Amino acid sequence: MSAIETSSTSVIANLRDLPRAMSLSAVLSGLLVIVIGTAASLVIVFQAANNGDLTEAQISSWVVAITIGSGIASIAMSLWYRMPVIAAWSTPGVALLVTSLADYTFAEAVGAYLISAIVVMLIGFTGLFGWIMARIPQPVVMGMLAGVLIKFGFGLFDVIPENPLMVISMIAVYFLLRRVNFRAPTVIALGVGLVIAALGGTIQPEPLTLSLATPLWTPPAFTLPALLGLALPLTALALTSQDAPGLAVLRSAGYTLRIDGALVITGVLSLLTAPFGGHGVTLAAITAALVTGPEAHPDPDKRYSAGVATGVWYLVIGVFGATLVSLFTILPHALIAATAGLGLANAIIGALSASMNDPDVREGGLIALLCTAANFSLFGIGAPFWGLVFGVLTHGIIHWGKGKKR
Repeated sequence: MSAIETSSTSVIANLRDLPRAMSLSAVLSGLLVIVIGTAASLVIVFQAANNGDLTEAQISSWVVAITIGSGIASIAMSLWYRMPVIAAWSTPGVALLVTSLADYTFAEAVGAYLISAIVVMLIGFTGLFGWIMARIPQPVVMGMLAGVLIKFGFGLFDVIPENPLMVISMIAVYFLLRRVNFRAPTVIALGVGLVIAALGGTIQPEPLTLSLATPLWTPPAFTLPALLGLALPLTALALTSQDAPGLAVLRSAGYTLRIDGALVITGVLSLLTAPFGGHGVTLAAITAALVTGPEAHPDPDKRYSAGVATGVWYLVIGVFGATLVSLFTILPHALIAATAGLGLANAIIGALSASMNDPDVREGGLIALLCTAANFSLFGIGAPFWGLVFGVLTHGIIHWGKGKKR
């Protein structure tokens, strides 16, 4: 049976009904997804790009690839399924690139992105998602993710000496807003940081002009180290840290989505955007909850309009990606590092909890975490791959033949 089952007639019907389904709350919910994604995740893209010594043109192309790809995927999936199914670039994936991108040429990274996209597409076409998820020790994958993310938590406090007033104020505001269950504490913390940085003279604004981003084609290079050190971890993180929780958010809101079709769509968009620097399009995870509840639209059947609105906002951001790049280049390092650390706080908590929650299977997760956080390279292959390898080996040594759950 095909992974994609909805007929083109249904898509056309949904498109015709879209003006009646669209509401102000749906448009604003979509905008909130973009604001949170930009404040909490796009800053990490710039960190990875700087560590990888990418040019401004390459960074701009990367931003265009992930925003335009996520926008098209969000619109396509929401119309196809008549559900608020939104896409995003993989935040754990780009966090991985912060530490790993410098070990490879950009052409090798593009080759790894292409391989990862093809693998995701094949998993969607063959319906292997459930089979794979049942066989990967989840504490190991979550331990690897925690090892990737924890450096951002350290970075939050490493930059305090650079600007104590700004960073400590951002931390205080973030947790005060968390105390009252504010939906987007990172956005407000970023705003506070911007005000303090501007008053302190650490932002040197330059004249900004609205300019359209230009995608930059990079011919891929395929190497074994990049395949193992980038493509494999990127695929594992996409499936386990984005697609699986994204599916769970939709199901918790009452939407029954066939994940196989969504993997095909996101895989195709990942494949098309990879040569322009896109590291992958996945299902949105945390921000998905912003468009699946009654705040987005009181009628669940019309809530797909919020998914379409999200996609349109993505496209707007992507078109002006060059302006966004120039804006981020004038921000102080401490502000970017603090925003990234606060934006990933929940992800760090979730990864640590999932890797250590079950005392019967936590050893593999611990080894994966420690190995990945060590950030070493062996045989030209980065630590995230070895974190998976040593974590799986540890898990197997302790539990093989015992019938322990994964």
